[in-house]
Amino acid sequence: MIAIFTDEPQAWHTRELRRALRALGHDCRAVDLRQCHIDLAQRPHGLHLPGFARALPAAAFVRGVPGGTLEQVVLRLDILHALRELGVPVYNDARAIEKSVDKAMTSFLLARAGVPTPPTFAAEDAASAGRFVMKALAAGQRLVSKPLFGSQGRGLARIDAVPESPPLQDGVAYLQHWLPPRGRTFRDWRVLVAGGRALAGMRRESRHWVTNVAQGGRPRPVDLADAGNADLARWAVAAASALGMDYAGVDLMRDADGRACVIEVNGVPAWQGLQRVSGVDLAGCLAADLVERKMAAVARAAHG
Repeated sequence: MIAIFTDEPQAWHTRELRRALRALGHDCRAVDLRQCHIDLAQRPHGLHLPGFARALPAAAFVRGVPGGTLEQVVLRLDILHALRELGVPVYNDARAIEKSVDKAMTSFLLARAGVPTPPTFAAEDAASAGRFVMKALAAGQRLVSKPLFGSQGRGLARIDAVPESPPLQDGVAYLQHWLPPRGRTFRDWRVLVAGGRALAGMRRESRHWVTNVAQGGRPRPVDLADAGNADLARWAVAAASALGMDYAGVDLMRDADGRACVIEVNGVPAWQGLQRVSGVDLAGCLAADLVERKMAAVARAAHG
């Protein structure tokens, strides 16, 4: 039995994963991380997962980690850490999710791996953030302020002039150089990566500079096999590798010279919008990668 960690058991993504995993011969159960707990009296492994009694899942697909207080989120990630320690293949595991959910660490790891990404500044010191803003604006460079934790384009603010107050969100400044559009339409690209392979991509277009589909961006199909899009696929795969991810939704933009830059990496990506414009069975690809690569590797290791 494979566990699908989600707080939306009837949602489209969960249904798609159930279908794909069952087609490969695997039963699955939706599990809410909020209902899991560590119980060292629970033999033999010390975990309680609803629906699994004393057994462990054959694998875990992480579709979502519910938000909450810092302590609640850490405990939910502890469950994923514990499963990995117990030899259960977790897709993505907690280490990868921690890296991707923290935008500052994502930017740092991308730069360390040589993946092109916009110049980025992160600090909790308001004076330092203010100086960074002043220097960038004086050089003619606009900025984007983002929450350190967040997705789907929520909380983004463009800085075109010196702000009246320091650009801190929840006590932290996370600032990136803004990449202006190369025409009248704002656009970026989303590439879904799994198992070191770019599965499919889309271009998101909008009249507003925030192009996420959840914010009204229009998805358009992109052929990643086309030579003009090869750099998108290459850097998306490199970004997922830099963060140690089994699967990822990688967001890219092009700079003024047309070079691809990785903006964000999502460790629990949605793919419903991408599925609408792609001829690829994305849930099927994700399920197959989990079973044929991740689970098979664990099975080989167990048998020496």
